[in-house]
Amino acid sequence: MEPAHPGSERTAPVAHTPALRTDAKRRHDPAVRGFASDNYAGAHPEILAALALANGGHQAAYGEDAYTEHLQRVVRSHFGGLAQTYPVFNGTGANVVALQALTDRWGAVIAADSAHIHVDECGAPERVGGLKLLTVPTEHGKLTPELIDREAHGWDDEHRAMPQVVSLTQSTELGTLYTPDEIRALCDHAHERGMTVHLDGARLANAAAALDVPMRAFTNVAGVDVLSLGGTKNGMLFGEAVVVLNPDAVRAMKHLRKLSMQLPSKMRFVSVQLEALLAGDLWLRSARHANTMAERLAAGVRSVEGVDILHPVQANAVFARLPREVGERLQKRYRFYFWNESTGDVRWMCAFDTSPDDVDGFLAALREEMTA
Repeated sequence: MEPAHPGSERTAPVAHTPALRTDAKRRHDPAVRGFASDNYAGAHPEILAALALANGGHQAAYGEDAYTEHLQRVVRSHFGGLAQTYPVFNGTGANVVALQALTDRWGAVIAADSAHIHVDECGAPERVGGLKLLTVPTEHGKLTPELIDREAHGWDDEHRAMPQVVSLTQSTELGTLYTPDEIRALCDHAHERGMTVHLDGARLANAAAALDVPMRAFTNVAGVDVLSLGGTKNGMLFGEAVVVLNPDAVRAMKHLRKLSMQLPSKMRFVSVQLEALLAGDLWLRSARHANTMAERLAAGVRSVEGVDILHPVQANAVFARLPREVGERLQKRYRFYFWNESTGDVRWMCAFDTSPDDVDGFLAALREEMTA
């Protein structure tokens, strides 16, 4: 018997797989809003339009595309002619890549004990970046030169991790802000001691909107060496970027990004989102609106007896203390996080799409539960 050939009657029958579903349905109610995180918000329509614009046809992978090339010019318009931009997948990746670029294997990073790199990144800076975090307690999440000096010592002591970087967060993890002068003083202080400065800018736009200054005022102009530039919390679908402001402070950024699994192959889809956010005023409009909604929320909370606001409301976050049982009941009506499980402290975040009706509805629910 001759062997079967493709196309002959003796060819084995092809197994038919079920057709792919094409009747995708919306599986959530878009009218439902919460105050858990600005990450809960969807993508801004202008961002989605930019993604559609970048789609279609072929573009070179791994950052050799037209959108990533143009993004370099857009970012330099904000952060100066020396800025070098490296798109990555997420904020933790941006922080880990940036801190690796600034440290040796024996290096350490001084940060606030409330910093995202310390409390919310699952040990990634230590376990993936291979560096040591030296944290200090702060008031409202802000470092000072005096607080830095609690850990800025022992450079020649081989028994101690060497302090090489100061990491700041703007706006801070507690929703407060550094002024440009404060960041300049911190950068000068760190540089005088031979250290560099990293700035976690996951909510950088909210800080600039609140301070009513350009982002450069408290980054490259103030002396920051490397910036983690956020976008997802301000309307992007995914992606952030590491922006090197002082090229002399880093080495092997391209290799570190790849080694840390943060090199997007289809980078154009990260770059075009950052371009859409930063080329015009979308970044500012979105952040300013989120801040305004937080101000509206804080004003209403202050009128509710038995609820205390814990930190100055300076960006798009409100931290409060209320009876634990009230918070648990309120959570069944609106999503938000307990910030401190032992005390019942909570965090309420506003986003680019938070509406006045969202805030007013939440305040009404808060008043009802406080009087229940």
